[in-house]
Amino acid sequence: MADRIYLRHSTDKQTDARQWHALAALLAAGAPAYEDPATSSRQLSLDRAGFTRLLHEAAVGDTIRIADAARLFRSVADILALRPVLIRRGLHLRVESGLLSGIDLASDDPGTKMMVSVLAAVLEFQRDMISESTREGVAAAEAGGKTLGRPAAIAQDKAGAIVEAYRQGAAVMALARKHQVAPKTIRRVLDAAGARNLPIPLDLAPADSGGQRTTPETDVVLDVPGRLADLLRATGDDAARLALVSGQVVRRGPGYSIRPMAPLALHHAVLEQSAAIVEGSGPSERKAHRVYAARVTAAASPGQ
Repeated sequence: MADRIYLRHSTDKQTDARQWHALAALLAAGAPAYEDPATSSRQLSLDRAGFTRLLHEAAVGDTIRIADAARLFRSVADILALRPVLIRRGLHLRVESGLLSGIDLASDDPGTKMMVSVLAAVLEFQRDMISESTREGVAAAEAGGKTLGRPAAIAQDKAGAIVEAYRQGAAVMALARKHQVAPKTIRRVLDAAGARNLPIPLDLAPADSGGQRTTPETDVVLDVPGRLADLLRATGDDAARLALVSGQVVRRGPGYSIRPMAPLALHHAVLEQSAAIVEGSGPSERKAHRVYAARVTAAASPGQ
């Protein structure tokens, strides 16, 4: 069992100095450190590169050490998605300073769950207040005639071509290389045009003739990607959680899937829930939703 240190700051103008000071004894003892510099707290912890690497390298019984809770999560949705992953992998989560020091935030007891949910709500409120103050400052600056923000990296006349290329199948990384910009710049252009929106909910009604579609009452076995299953177990309804709990766990390298047998109508209901849940999540959850949507589509139209 080992200690693993996690560090994060929100902008490139900030540093990890205060966190390194709080964790100095562990660092001096040789505990490995994982960083996510200049990473917004609005990005779920499970989508951050440094924290993902920590999870992949951690073994059962290891403890994740953070200077304060806000470095890892600042929303209820984030901790609800994170805790089941830590519990399933047998990991511990401890804050090194303040009132929460000495408490395992990944403990699976009702008291800890309630305390962590309240803490996350407070941190989310704090983050929203900071955002509100920022918006008010921006509005005041614009009213004073100031031009804010950096110049656009992509000219307006190129944005349309990027969106069309993406819809024709071009990958974000390929478009970034072609236009010599960062992938996040391409994603901003695509999101502004709504090009990365989730698939429209499926029509699962039986076919009028020929029996081409599986009926909603037919039991089918479909794999639910692990990232999607983690979110659904935390925020889905009772039917979705029961289907996932009863499903077979299928390991796929560092990841996994849940393989439940359920009526197609239930898969459709779970798919609709996942669309709402991942709307504000990261690209990996959105990709997991698209994969699951494709599987439900194939099951609904077996003859096509």
